[in-house]
Amino acid sequence: MNNNHFASILLDWYGLHKRDLPWRNTKDPYIIWLSEVILQQTRVAQGLPYFEKFLENFPKVEDLAKAPSEEVMRLWQGLGYYSRARNLHYCAKDIVNTYGGKFPNDYKSLLKLKGVGTYTAAAIASFAFDESVAVVDGNVFRVLARYFGVSTDIASSGGKREFEKIANEHISKKYPAEYNQAIMEFGSLQCTPNNPSCNDCPLNSSCFAYNNDLVSQLPVKINKVKVKERFFTYIYIVCGEYVVVKQREAGDIWQGLYDFPLEEGEKNVLQEIKELTLMHELKGFDPKVHFDSETRFKHILTHQRIFANFATFVIGESHLSKLLNWVEKNDYELVDFSRLESVGKPRLIVKFLNDEK
Repeated sequence: MNNNHFASILLDWYGLHKRDLPWRNTKDPYIIWLSEVILQQTRVAQGLPYFEKFLENFPKVEDLAKAPSEEVMRLWQGLGYYSRARNLHYCAKDIVNTYGGKFPNDYKSLLKLKGVGTYTAAAIASFAFDESVAVVDGNVFRVLARYFGVSTDIASSGGKREFEKIANEHISKKYPAEYNQAIMEFGSLQCTPNNPSCNDCPLNSSCFAYNNDLVSQLPVKINKVKVKERFFTYIYIVCGEYVVVKQREAGDIWQGLYDFPLEEGEKNVLQEIKELTLMHELKGFDPKVHFDSETRFKHILTHQRIFANFATFVIGESHLSKLLNWVEKNDYELVDFSRLESVGKPRLIVKFLNDEK
């Protein structure tokens, strides 16, 4: 079988089944880049509203570059993988300051941009500039592994190189952008992780996995993600129209986002309010305390599973000046509710605040 057979079938299939998505109707590298960053590890249905919101607020790369970081993080709120948002903002500034607002127009140059890896660089290079370089994402891994019978671990560095080589050998030299879109769409809609539509697949007659009953076993991913469990107790301190918040620092999840003063336990969520280390300090404010040990919030991340309680401390406004001193001493911030609404927050915090309304 020649290499053109595989590509031509995918292109024919794509012409009949492709979804009408906004980033497919442009050669603008900014729009393509924005969509690719937002859609990394994110389903189209979830990512599309974020893409539209970012494009509405930042129609040009210059608009994104000059935006306050808090605004960027707020718009990203709830999408997860927040390092993408930080890299997105940094990269926009770099494109404006270093490249005069113009994206590099080839694969190797695009790789020099902050947060732009091989997949994103290939996507921009092919979609915006028609460079014949193949994209390799989860969908592509799956299609290639099943069709060509590749059992190399896709999580290994050697596996990634092998799949990139196969992908580039079979890309359509004449229609690289359309081919890349086609194989990703095929993996998303036809050759799905579970219950793929093999019986009506146009590639099934020559698909290795289908003809050897290996569809459920390919692709191979040996390296399992180790999930760490963490147990949080948030202290939600309210004084009149003000709330005590903390901006999360580098080196942990949710860098740059805002949450509340936090105590983390090793084995379990808090059972009794007297167990709080901050309880002694906060007693001096004569707070009204609400705590229900049975109300717990669960938040699942790729590498972490978080269980959280929230203890609410309502402090009288007569203590506001004293509270401000305590906040400054402990490196917290005192913000009003409108400010709390405008800053970026982890989804866990948003869920709690929505339940409080």
